[in-house]
Amino acid sequence: MSHFESDPHLYTGVLDDREDHAPGDAPEESAGHWVRNANIGLGFSIVLTVASFLLAGSNAIYAPAIPVALIVLAIAQIGVHLVFFLHITTGPDNTNNVLALAFGTLVVFLIVIGSIWIMGNLSNNMMPMEQLMQMQR
Repeated sequence: MSHFESDPHLYTGVLDDREDHAPGDAPEESAGHWVRNANIGLGFSIVLTVASFLLAGSNAIYAPAIPVALIVLAIAQIGVHLVFFLHITTGPDNTNNVLALAFGTLVVFLIVIGSIWIMGNLSNNMMPMEQLMQMQR
């Protein structure tokens, strides 16, 4: 019998907030908690989506500011998805999730920027249409 098992005040066998935990060793949350969070996230997503459609189709704000407002709503939508659906939080057990998200963002960034670079380079090196049409005659 270990020292922790002999003294009931040292080891209770129940996870509580006063003890240190390993990642993934957090107390299980009820299913109602997950459903409530998913429904809150769904509600925020619907509100932000409807707001962006209403904003784009109305004269509520100055017309040149509409793209900026839509970008702000899109960033808010990303935040809602990260917190409520992907469960990215500041907790210590989310390090792997944050690293995976950062790596995925890096890959998408490299693919998009690389594609734009390649298409721009191809566009600059293409033969002008007039010369191409003269060669085919």
